[in-house]
Amino acid sequence: MKRSEINAIMQKADDFIHSRGYYLPPFAYWTPDVWTTKGPEVSEIVNNKLGWDITDFGLGNFNAFGLFLFTIRNGNSKDWQALKGKLYAEKIMILEDGQVTPMHFHWSKMEDIINRGGGDLLIQLFNATTDEQLDEKNEVIVSVDGLRRTIEPGCTLRLSPGESISLEQRCYHKFWGQGRVLIGEVSLVNDDQYDNRFYEPIGRFPEIAEDVPPLYLLCNDYARYYNRK
Repeated sequence: MKRSEINAIMQKADDFIHSRGYYLPPFAYWTPDVWTTKGPEVSEIVNNKLGWDITDFGLGNFNAFGLFLFTIRNGNSKDWQALKGKLYAEKIMILEDGQVTPMHFHWSKMEDIINRGGGDLLIQLFNATTDEQLDEKNEVIVSVDGLRRTIEPGCTLRLSPGESISLEQRCYHKFWGQGRVLIGEVSLVNDDQYDNRFYEPIGRFPEIAEDVPPLYLLCNDYARYYNRK
C-alpha cells in the first residue's frame, strides 16, 4: 500500500467514526514529530500495539480485501500467560461496502464482534478441524446477543446495526459489509503477530511504499519514530 493511500483512509475513517458519535483517544492524532518527543510513559501504547492499523492482507487490493482497525485498549501476551494484568482488548473497525476480511480463526482469543452502525455485517462461519481445515460436517454453535444459535457449517449470519456475535477460539470466520459498517470488537488479549490462523496463506500487515510522510503512525511504525528513554 502507498502511504498516501493509508493517509487518505485514516482521514475518511475518522470522519465516519465521528459521524456515528464515536471518538478516538487523543494519542490517535499525535504526529510523527510528536512521537519523537515521547518517553517511557507511552510504553503501553507501543508494546501492546494500540492505535491505527490498516491492512490489505498483503493482497494489494484494499477495496476488495482489506480492513481499517484502531486498537483502543489491549493487554500483552505476557499478561495472558500469567493471567494477571489487562486480559482484554477493544477495537473499532470499518468495512467498506463489499470489502472482505478473509477466513481466519484465533488460537487464544475469544471475541465479540458488534455492528456499531451503518450497513449490515455478514459473517460466514465454520468450525476448524483438528488439522485446521474447514469442518464442513459439524454445526457451528455461537452466541448472538446472548442467544444460542446453532447453524450449518458455511452458513452466513447477518448482523444489523446493534447486533453482535460471540466467537470462540478456533471458529473460522470471514466477514464483509453490505453498505459501510462501523464494527466494534471486544476480546481477550489481541496478538496479531502470533494468534491469527488464516485459511489461505496471506499476510496480516501490508508492505508500505513511502511516497509521502505519514499523517499519523500505524502501530507498526512506532519503532521508527519513538525514541525509547
